[in-house]
Amino acid sequence: MNITQVASATHEEVYRVEAADCGLIGFIAIHSTTLGPAAGGLRMRPYDSEEAALTDALRLSEGMTYKNAAAGLRLGGGKAVIMGDPATLKTPALLHAFGRAVDACQGRYWTAEDMGMTTTDMAELARETRYVAGLADGTFASGDPSPITARGIFNAIRRVALHQFGDANLTGRTVSVQGLGNVGWNLCALLTDAGAKLIVTDINPDRIAAAVDTFSAKPVGLDNIYAVEADIFAPCAIGGILNENTIPLLNVKAVAGGANNQLAKLSDSDLLAKRGILYAPDFVANGGGIINVATEVLEIEGRVDWVAKKLVALDDTMEAILSEAAKQGVSPAAIAQDVVAKTIKARAA
Repeated sequence: MNITQVASATHEEVYRVEAADCGLIGFIAIHSTTLGPAAGGLRMRPYDSEEAALTDALRLSEGMTYKNAAAGLRLGGGKAVIMGDPATLKTPALLHAFGRAVDACQGRYWTAEDMGMTTTDMAELARETRYVAGLADGTFASGDPSPITARGIFNAIRRVALHQFGDANLTGRTVSVQGLGNVGWNLCALLTDAGAKLIVTDINPDRIAAAVDTFSAKPVGLDNIYAVEADIFAPCAIGGILNENTIPLLNVKAVAGGANNQLAKLSDSDLLAKRGILYAPDFVANGGGIINVATEVLEIEGRVDWVAKKLVALDDTMEAILSEAAKQGVSPAAIAQDVVAKTIKARAA
């Protein structure tokens, strides 16, 4: 296996990982360890190129720094990606090899489940390194973070509903959900229980059919999700989907979802604001999962109560961001960035 360092002006450490015998090519990006060891999930998907995979790792790891700081965690930001279709390329040998790469970081980076990964996969990585969380078994095992991630997003949706419609009650509200993976599916369940109506899309037609059957959701095509009429849009798939091409299509009053790096660039938040669309900063809205994972990394006793308190604090942070943004007449994204910067500076002092 070859582990080579990649030069970066923005990150503390970046590594390219390759193991030809099992088809592994991936990247580990450590953005910041100012607040503690870098923590962030391992993602596997069929990237178009190594450049695309590296770019994703860099963006996601920086987002994890913001997310962990916003959630009040003693963790820095990191992320890892593996190139390839998890349905065909993922093998125990590949996971073991990547586990050894994680171990080579000697605790500066902790990995966990993300897109294309499961708790079973985390157990395979754990055969080669102790720096893995999201395990199903163990003294501080936190398991699948998706339900907690979805709970945090659900709270954010209720929060933007309160600001835009004057009522957090979602009964009768329509939410368009992009992506029906573990997080999106759990979010749909919470929204349905709250009385919301759903419009859904996903790259997997079987997941769409299941959502129609389970949640009485209305299905739409992948590209049609942007223009559907709804109250709130919940992106729960890949990032960069809020941009100069898609934002003019939106027919909603708010955006609050689980995808990381939803904005193609920070200035796109201004395009949302100009259209009167309230944006819940993604690294605050989707912080529930890393809160759950943090109990394992930091070996927190009383995990359930600790997570519950952190979720309340995260919701309070979202409220403070949205209220301050309204007061200043600016995008919540700018306020959220400022909150995180001040948090990191204060804790680093």
